[in-house]
Amino acid sequence: MTSTIEPPAVRPAAAQPSWWERQSDVIMRRPLNEWTFTHMNWLMPTERVSCGLEYRPLSVASVPLDLTYRFDDHDYNLTDLHHRTFTTAFVVLHHGRIVHESYPGAFAGPRTRMQLFSLSKSVTSMLFGIALADGAIGSIKDQITDYRPDFVGTAYDGVTLADLLDMSSGVGELESWDGAASIIRDFERAVLSGGDVPAIIRSAPRTAPSGETFNYSTFDAQILGWVLEAATGRTLAAYASDRLWTRIGAERDAYYGLTRSQPRTAIGAGAFNATARDLARLGLLMSHDGRLAGDQIVPRDWARRSRGTDLPHLAVGALGPSGYDHYGYANQWWTLGESCFNAFTGLGVHGQYLFVDPAADVVIVKCSAWPTEDDPTRDRETITALRRIADHLA
Repeated sequence: MTSTIEPPAVRPAAAQPSWWERQSDVIMRRPLNEWTFTHMNWLMPTERVSCGLEYRPLSVASVPLDLTYRFDDHDYNLTDLHHRTFTTAFVVLHHGRIVHESYPGAFAGPRTRMQLFSLSKSVTSMLFGIALADGAIGSIKDQITDYRPDFVGTAYDGVTLADLLDMSSGVGELESWDGAASIIRDFERAVLSGGDVPAIIRSAPRTAPSGETFNYSTFDAQILGWVLEAATGRTLAAYASDRLWTRIGAERDAYYGLTRSQPRTAIGAGAFNATARDLARLGLLMSHDGRLAGDQIVPRDWARRSRGTDLPHLAVGALGPSGYDHYGYANQWWTLGESCFNAFTGLGVHGQYLFVDPAADVVIVKCSAWPTEDDPTRDRETITALRRIADHLA
């Protein structure tokens, strides 16, 4: 009897990730990200936020910022800051005037629109306050499902708008960009490749009671944008243009990045793009209690709500594993002190900052192209330097 030996089975080769699955890792890393962060409209669908016809130039009163800041037992100057933290755009306002402006980035300039990532959440909050004043939204005590009934039966059922604003919905896992197997990575891939973004957010599990624990959540902020669109009957870009961008005297149109899937919707949690100067105008508005050139654009109480809260789980140093020790949180802004006159900041991954110090009347915009999404050391150094600048000017 003749025996035959079967050849060893050949395991099918694993399918290689497609470009759409790999593009985030490509476009978000240095050195390419310095280009992509200034050309996001070349890479994804967008909707324009028109600035209208009423342009209000910012006056310029340059002063030398020949200061140093102390960090980890060393003294550094602003040139060091820009080099060490990959600054691409840097604008400082004091009493509403540009006192310092520089663009260390290879592709940045005064007319360049910068990808602001999660700093977009703070813009969404401003729009939310305006919509409340307009009467489009009844109350922050309303539930998500009052505006988006497609969230009935999900972990977000019963969550209030106030819970979303303070990142206290109790829904979703710890948001981490490390590795590929996380729900925030699933969200990112769906945005970029045409997946079902709402379905991913509706699938998020409940992990804590709502209103009791801070957990930084892009999903919470994205739902806020959807609530705004449902309540106003307009796209986020159209509402932002009409009720905010045309009223601040912006120099250039801004734009929102949109999902690739149909119907397309703005990524209100992380895809607003604007010039550094126009972003500084938003900071000036928040520094002045929502008022600009005699026009109350953002309600005063709403602007004050963004400076801090008396909720203990949102206090500086109490945020837990999804926040750094030097931050608290309120109203989609990161807070830096207990007094309502203390500084606060909007933040975006890869080093985007809108720092507002109402007491010193200082606004600082810093756009960056960090090699990674998060970097605790670079963040701590940046905040140290920005506070030093505000103290110096004050």
